[in-house]
Amino acid sequence: MRRRIQKLTKKKTKDLNSKALDQKQKKSIISSLEESIKYINETLGNSDDFIVRKIRIGKEEQINIGIFYIDGLVDTQKINDFVIEPLMFDFQDKNIHSKHDLLTVIKDSTISVGDIEDVTDYGSLLSSLASGQIIILVDGFTKGFTIGLTNENYRGVTEPSQETVVRGPKEGFTETLRTNTALIRRKINSPNLRVETRKIGEVTQTQVSIMYIRGIVNEKVLEEVRTRLSKINIDGLLESNYIEELIQDKTFSPFPTMYNTERPDVVSACLLEGRVAILVNGTPFVLLVPSLFIQFFQAAEDHYQRWDFSTFIRFLRIACFFITLLAPSLFIAITTYHQEMIPTQLLISLAAQREGVPFPAFIEALLMEITFEILREGGIRMPKAVGQAISIVGTLVIGTAAVEAGFISAAMVIIVAITAIASFVIPAHNMSISIRLIRFLFMGLAASFGLFGITAAFIGLILHLCSIRSFGIPYMSPFGPYNVQDQKDSLFRLPLWRLSTRPRLINQQNINREQSPSPKPPSKK
Repeated sequence: MRRRIQKLTKKKTKDLNSKALDQKQKKSIISSLEESIKYINETLGNSDDFIVRKIRIGKEEQINIGIFYIDGLVDTQKINDFVIEPLMFDFQDKNIHSKHDLLTVIKDSTISVGDIEDVTDYGSLLSSLASGQIIILVDGFTKGFTIGLTNENYRGVTEPSQETVVRGPKEGFTETLRTNTALIRRKINSPNLRVETRKIGEVTQTQVSIMYIRGIVNEKVLEEVRTRLSKINIDGLLESNYIEELIQDKTFSPFPTMYNTERPDVVSACLLEGRVAILVNGTPFVLLVPSLFIQFFQAAEDHYQRWDFSTFIRFLRIACFFITLLAPSLFIAITTYHQEMIPTQLLISLAAQREGVPFPAFIEALLMEITFEILREGGIRMPKAVGQAISIVGTLVIGTAAVEAGFISAAMVIIVAITAIASFVIPAHNMSISIRLIRFLFMGLAASFGLFGITAAFIGLILHLCSIRSFGIPYMSPFGPYNVQDQKDSLFRLPLWRLSTRPRLINQQNINREQSPSPKPPSKK
C-alpha cells in the first residue's frame, strides 16, 4: 500500500512539474528586449555557448535588435553576411511608414535568407534556438523571427560500411535528417513522395520523419505508424533502435520485425513497393515497415545483377541460414545419439580424434562457439588494424593450440568455422544475431534429445515465425499465407519484366507496377 501511495505521489508531482513547464514554455514573448534577454539567459542557465549580439539600426539608430544563437550550431560567417550586414547597412534606405511595417520590412525586404519564420512564444523560440537556428527579436515587439543558418559541419555522403555491393550505388545515409530525405528524393522524383516530420523526446526534441508515396502506400499501415509514433513518451531519442523497440509488434522474440538499412536505394525500392520509411535525425540507419522474414535474406544487389545469378545467391543465403542454425546441433546429435548414421570410415576417424578429448560434444561445441563470439566482439570493438590481427591470431593460434592440446577435436573446429562463415553470408546483421542466439537453444536440445529435440525445436520455430506480424502483415508472407503471385521476388528473382505487380499483402490499392514487354530480338526484314 505504501509503495502504491509513493508511486501515485511521484506521478502527481511529475504531472504538476510537467504542467508548470508547459505553461512556462507557452509564455508569450515580452516586448522589452532586455527582459527577453534576461528571461532566455535564466532559462538556459547562463550557458557559456549562448551568444547575444545587440545592434542598433535605422537612420538615427533608434531601433534595438537582439540576435541570439548557440555557438557551434550555426554558421557565424553566414550570420555576418546575410543577417547583420543587411540589417546595419541595407536597412538604412528602407521607407518605414509606421511601426507595424518594421517587422514586415525586416522579414521581406532586408534579410536575404529563405528559411525565416515568425515566433511568438518562448517555447518555440527556445526549441528553435536549441536546434541550431538564429533568433531575432526587436525591442518593442512581441514577435520575432527564426532563421535557419545551421552549421553544416557533418559527415558527408560516403559508402555504407555494412551493406557493401559489387555493383550498384555507393552512397549511404548520414547523420543529418535533411540530407537523408534529399538522397531519397534524388531517386524518387515524384510529387507524391511525402515527408511528415515530428519531434519525439521531451528533452532531446529529436526530429523524426515518415516517408511514403501517396497512392502506393498501404493506408492502414501508414495510419498505424502514425498512431504508434504519437504514443511514444520518452525523454531522449538518440538512435532509430529506440523507436524500433518502442513500436515493434513482438517484444519477446529474437526475430526483428522492422528492417533497418543505411542505403538510399534500398529505401527507395521499399517505398515503391508500398512500405513506410522512418528516418531519425542523428543516425544513418532508416527503419522500414512492414518487414517480412524473407526480406532479411535479400540484398540491394539482387536487382543489379542478372536474375539467374541473383536467384542462385538467394538460395545460397537460405542454405547458409540452415547451416548457421543447424550445423553444430546436428553434429552434436549425430555423434552423441545417432552414430549409426555416420559412414564407418568417418566414424572411425571421428572416434580417433575424440579419443583424447575430455569433454562431451555439447561442451566442446559450446566452448568453441563462445570463444568465437568473444573473438568476433573483440574484433569489432578494437581499432580496425588491431581488430583484424585479433581475428587472425584468434582463429589460427587458439584453434590450432586447442586441437594440439587435446581440448577440442579437429572436426568440431571445422564445424564451428563453417557455421561462423555461413553467418556472415546473411545480409541483415540483426537477423544474423538472432540466428546465432537461437543456435544455442538448438545445441542444448540436441545434447538432451538428439534429432528428436532438433525436430521439436524446428517445428516450434516455424510456429513462432508464423505467429509474428509486422504492422498487421504476416511475417512469413508470401509463404504463410501462401501467395503464388508474390513468389516471383521471394526465394526466386525472376526477370524484371516479370515483376509487374507489387506485393499484394503490403500494397492493396496500386498493384500494377509496370507493363514492360519481354525482350525479343529484332525481326528480320
